[in-house]
Amino acid sequence: MLPAVAHWPAGSGGLRDTIRQEIVARQLDEQISGRYPVGQRLRILDAGMGQGTQALRLARAGHTVTGLEADPDLLKAARESLATEPAGIRERVRLIEADGRETGVHFLPGSFDVVLCHGVLMYADEPDALLAGLARMLAPGGLLSLVVRNADALAMRPGLAGDWTGALAGFDSDVYTDDHGVKVRADRLDALTSTLAGIAAPLHAWYGVRVFTDGIPAEAGLPAAEELDRLLAAEDRAGRTEPYRRVAALLHLCGVRG
Repeated sequence: MLPAVAHWPAGSGGLRDTIRQEIVARQLDEQISGRYPVGQRLRILDAGMGQGTQALRLARAGHTVTGLEADPDLLKAARESLATEPAGIRERVRLIEADGRETGVHFLPGSFDVVLCHGVLMYADEPDALLAGLARMLAPGGLLSLVVRNADALAMRPGLAGDWTGALAGFDSDVYTDDHGVKVRADRLDALTSTLAGIAAPLHAWYGVRVFTDGIPAEAGLPAAEELDRLLAAEDRAGRTEPYRRVAALLHLCGVRG
């Protein structure tokens, strides 16, 4: 198993989730290393952290991380994963049961160098307000990292599966059904680019995530290490390369606070 993948928390999901977490991690690390000196301990907020996969990874890298999660079951899983870490890492992580819209209640503006909002926007009733609040948490020059479902690629999964009715519906839709059977929203690159400009965190870079592997069953397990290495290398390259990144299942957008 790849060293990075070996550190994902137990129960973090099958192959598809592992691909998402690993590819987003590589892309995020690239953006962080391009903005901050090596070794600088950053203040990071993970809004809607889930079970804490990225939060714990960043804490292991030496950063101070605050995780917000409204779902008590996911928060419990994050706390259990954190409890298995060495004391030095546990001391760098603060977990709060709260919604990403409540940042103004807990923190002062400009309190963080990096803010993550991964897989959250699709469930938000007022996404623009959520993003504006998160942007206010950034110090000048800070990085806002968003992972969203790509509305411009909603026809891809059903089309590749031979579901022509679903593919035709996907062309003009901004709604899809997630793995839990819940209908949620997807976002378009152009619209989010405008939104980021409007909240003073204009788009700096963007990537695709899961270009080739979105159709893998959610329960599929990991392949052998060498095969996983090749798979991740292909996904990593596709997520940075035109035209492949435009048809990725997910988009990873990085804005920088002006």
